[in-house]
Amino acid sequence: MGKLSKHRVLVAGIFSPLLALLLNIIFIQVLLALSSNPENNWRFRLFISSLALPVPFLATLVLALKDRRRAELSVSAKIGLGIAALSLLLIAKPAMDGVARSKQARNMAMHDVPAPMFNSLDIQGKPQRLADYKGNVVLVNIWATWCEPCRSEMPQLDKLYQSRKGRGFIVLGISDETIAKQQAFVSQVPITYPLLTITPGVPAFYREIAKYPAIFLIDREGRLHPSPNESQGFGNVEHAVDSLLNGGK
Repeated sequence: MGKLSKHRVLVAGIFSPLLALLLNIIFIQVLLALSSNPENNWRFRLFISSLALPVPFLATLVLALKDRRRAELSVSAKIGLGIAALSLLLIAKPAMDGVARSKQARNMAMHDVPAPMFNSLDIQGKPQRLADYKGNVVLVNIWATWCEPCRSEMPQLDKLYQSRKGRGFIVLGISDETIAKQQAFVSQVPITYPLLTITPGVPAFYREIAKYPAIFLIDREGRLHPSPNESQGFGNVEHAVDSLLNGGK
């Protein structure tokens, strides 16, 4: 027991990363269980993570300070404190996610500003340029094959595209996954609108995505409109598209 007490800072430091992750998972799961709309609570989840992740390090630091009052910190205590300090790096992931979500929310709320132009290749190897669709209402859908909401939504987007394309409506799907993965998806879920790949010609505006799927609406003049709230049903997407096709602002 005395030996364990002597090396308590080292032991606490070794377990700090694991405890930090465990605390974060527990706090987040409790929050999700209590929240009626967890997807809109990402700022609070980031705040919770920022509080939970440093706790094991702070506990290890307190132990080290207590030992420091009695004598010079041992080598094992310094190693333990160093390992505990590394657990603070775990904050980087939720922080980066928070930054990405903030940028995405800002971009999707833009109104009456020119949409950033892009050029890419579709999964058939055909060049696709946003500028070529000026005069049409364009819906840019950022998606991924692993995203279940994306997979569920895409047949609805395809149906919307088929019913409105004669009125000047185009859907462009953009994914950072390989052509092979996208083609495998299309073989299971037939999609008729162009599916594009991420290339250097696609600006960060369409790549700063933390929550999938993401929709950007562009009017006939090439200007952005706020993205419809998909969480309230696909009808909101249809209404926003019809409004732009009918000349709405």
